[in-house]
Amino acid sequence: MRHPGLVMLCLGSALALSACQNNSDAQVKRAMKDINVIDESNLNEVMLTVADPGEAVAYFTKAVQDNPGRVDLMRGLGKSLTRAQKPTEAAQVWRQVVAHPEAVADDRVMLADALIRSNQWAEAKAELNQIPPTHESFDRYRLEAMVADADKNWKKADSFYETATGLTTRPASVLNNWGFSKLTRGDAAGAEKLFTEALTYDPSMFTAKNNLVLARAAQRKYDLPVVRMTQTERAELLYSLGLAAIKQGDVAVGKGLLQQAIDTHPQYFDAAARSLETLDSNVKL
Repeated sequence: MRHPGLVMLCLGSALALSACQNNSDAQVKRAMKDINVIDESNLNEVMLTVADPGEAVAYFTKAVQDNPGRVDLMRGLGKSLTRAQKPTEAAQVWRQVVAHPEAVADDRVMLADALIRSNQWAEAKAELNQIPPTHESFDRYRLEAMVADADKNWKKADSFYETATGLTTRPASVLNNWGFSKLTRGDAAGAEKLFTEALTYDPSMFTAKNNLVLARAAQRKYDLPVVRMTQTERAELLYSLGLAAIKQGDVAVGKGLLQQAIDTHPQYFDAAARSLETLDSNVKL
């Protein structure tokens, strides 16, 4: 004898169990998908920061080929090409990013950056001019300053450098660029001030130290500035000072500085030694 109630109960239980199983499978799939997204995001970040630039380019090239519509992967490829010192190729990728429906103003900034790195200044300026004035970012104003510098529009360059400096907590590189701009204009005192300020933010920046020495030498200040330096750096800075002094006609001072550089360097300082030998042989540098 059949028991309809029991059959329906069993059938209902089976359906419920099946539904639970389906829900469980769906939840597992969603969880695995979330984990994969997290893993991919972490890997992308590693590739953009600490991975070998060439390896990063290969990774993002394949990722873009496998997912041609993913703008985030295209951005990763553009940034990786820049890190790998392939700005021309990077610019081509950023042009594709800019044309993407999900493109944002920062993408055009990155395109301008790649164009500047590949010495395409007019094209970079044209891209920057297309960015809305409401988009205010450190990178945008940093590039605007560099373009204004290239155009020798000093007033505009100073304004952009000042704005960029105020938009970052690490302005050392901008201050160094600004100082170099001042130095090329002949404002050695202004340049010295900016290089000194840059070193307060990054005391290890040798480029700023060397530029500071050159700015001081242009004012015939041939003593080393009071900044943190290694023994090797001290020798190299003395060498820069010596060459600058010689170029300005202060040959005796320059020879003395070259000798100090040789004596200071922890190893044999070939470049300084050769320069001093040239002077002693009365051959004009």
